[in-house]
Amino acid sequence: MTKILYGGDYNPEQWPRDVWEEDYAAFDLASIDTLTLNVFSWATLQPDEDTYDFAQLDEIVARAAAGDRSIVLATSTGALPPWLAHRYPEVERTDFQGRRHVYGQRHNACPSSPVYRRLSAELAGRIAERYAGTPGLVAWHVGNEYGGFDGGCWCDLCAAGFRDWLRGRYGSLERLNEAWNATFWSHTFTDWAQIVPPNMLSEHWRGPDHTAFQGITLDYRRFMSDAMLQNYRDEKARIREHDATTPVTTNFMGMFRPIDYHRWADDLDLASWDNYPPGQREQTRMALTHDLMRGLKGGAPFWVMEQTPTITASRDVNPVKRPGVLRLWSWQAVAHGADAVLYFQMRQSKGACEKYHGAVLDHAGRTDTRSFREIAALGEELAGLGDAVLGARTPARVALLFDWDSWWAAEMTDGFNRHVKYPAVVLAYYRALWSAGAQVDVVPGTADLSSYDVVVAPLLHVLKGDVAERLETVVERGGSLLTTFWSGRADEDVNAYLMDAPGPLGRVLGVRVEETDSAEPGVANPVTLRDGLDQLDQRGADDLVSQAELVFEVLVPEGAEVVGTYGAEFYAGTPAVTRHRPHGADGGGEAWYVATGLDDAGVDWVVRRVLDRHGLVGPYADVPDVELAVRSKDGVRFAFVLSHATERVEVAAHASGVDLLTGRTVRRGETLVLDPTDVLLLREDSPEAPA
Repeated sequence: MTKILYGGDYNPEQWPRDVWEEDYAAFDLASIDTLTLNVFSWATLQPDEDTYDFAQLDEIVARAAAGDRSIVLATSTGALPPWLAHRYPEVERTDFQGRRHVYGQRHNACPSSPVYRRLSAELAGRIAERYAGTPGLVAWHVGNEYGGFDGGCWCDLCAAGFRDWLRGRYGSLERLNEAWNATFWSHTFTDWAQIVPPNMLSEHWRGPDHTAFQGITLDYRRFMSDAMLQNYRDEKARIREHDATTPVTTNFMGMFRPIDYHRWADDLDLASWDNYPPGQREQTRMALTHDLMRGLKGGAPFWVMEQTPTITASRDVNPVKRPGVLRLWSWQAVAHGADAVLYFQMRQSKGACEKYHGAVLDHAGRTDTRSFREIAALGEELAGLGDAVLGARTPARVALLFDWDSWWAAEMTDGFNRHVKYPAVVLAYYRALWSAGAQVDVVPGTADLSSYDVVVAPLLHVLKGDVAERLETVVERGGSLLTTFWSGRADEDVNAYLMDAPGPLGRVLGVRVEETDSAEPGVANPVTLRDGLDQLDQRGADDLVSQAELVFEVLVPEGAEVVGTYGAEFYAGTPAVTRHRPHGADGGGEAWYVATGLDDAGVDWVVRRVLDRHGLVGPYADVPDVELAVRSKDGVRFAFVLSHATERVEVAAHASGVDLLTGRTVRRGETLVLDPTDVLLLREDSPEAPA
């Protein structure tokens, strides 16, 4: 790669040959250099079980190679051909309600089906055998957006697969029954054959988050994630028989609940994802998800495999991206580590559910529209940048822990508050970090935390392995830990710790939870946040009253100092936010505990204090919606200043350097005038030597 890849999904099989030439002329105008081919062509490539026909794909690949395009070649296994489902009806999924589906849609194959596994791997192998070594081939794209409707399958094949998976995990029924607390409601299993998938016919009522046995459902979600991973592994293994080096990936979907992407990370050669934010003001959510994808591979750059140039066609309301937003969001992806910015799709389909989805070329194939002009201008900028930031990494000193087990478990646990959603809690704390200008790595609990000054672990409900000990180590060496309500409650089997909450985190946090109250949305309890709450009658200018909602844990300090107190209910005046210095004020670090659902202002107040202790509050922290993201390579820092503001703002430049998008020289301290959607990419000068 010599530049950030630019292009996306192209489906020439849907169009006559003369349209191909029109498309390539338009691609030249837009500086599009990369095409993702063959994503959904199984029925064309294999019209029946015994026949393969690559004639059309040969032409498609040859045309892309002749045009000097980089090629991302897909295995085409994300949707079954009709003949396969007709001949082998067992390959179709059974849904959460227990209904066997017939042919239709996409992502429609049972991941445990031996037929699907055999035929999909065979197709991937034949494609790899035929096209390995193709000029311009930069990646293999396995499947597409794994997950599908209901996020899984509950058929008899999956039941058998689940039982095999459980044997591998637990080894014995005795250990399984212990993990599932099976003496409750007389659930002790005496034969593996007695175990069935947890769905609406067995352990669930009302829906997937209401289960009699959280341990059974948690394990089924783990199993289903692993079953789909095995599908990916099947295809990758066949590709590797013919191509030992070209990266293999699949396109993820950000904060996607059904699949634990951390369980997949080791099998990806590079991480990639499809960026379709749910609204028009989603800059913080996108930043979080970019960082989550980057964290899958230890901070290595990732690819945006799909984004829409204009609209997304799959929602109830599908607004157009406003002028400048496509450029802004694309540069934000690059700022957070993307080495490819790709679209779905190159040309709008003429029919079916995505015919009005945004595309580089509309149905008329016009190149004089506002959207095409913006696409072409961005392509020119990316071409002009060259390889300057390729491979550059984010120099983060803050880690945010993201844990699918905690997500799954917290949202299906009875006795708390079902209005609390794990992604919303994580996003609230990430938003505060983002607003403060901190550079953040979003990582699993298994990540090495030794290089981080601050570790933020919102709603870390499930504590696995040695996570608690390693979080203590962060504090012991002088770092700061920040965690929240419901953390440290359950072990890896999602059984409650038989000790005071927050379980194994209690020692480092210096508190215990005596009761956990909750309320309906909109019912607030004012929490006073104040440095030095031992002086309750002395209010300071930096004090804040936060309107907390949903969760109100009643705390008993056991060494921690009180930073915030409740203002209402029978526990008024008791701690809501604490800070513990287990090694004293002059040694070691701090552990903060937020026992309630603070509003955004309250979360900001806490996060700023944690960051400020380490000098990690950024230079634009007091300018709303101005983002600073940094990548670094070979000792050179590249600072992206992005304006998500809706009005013009002025800021003082944080460093001297050259704006690589305009060639302008910037001096530290000079006034930068930023209009909405403006982007500055500053190659910073080397810091001056100290006097």
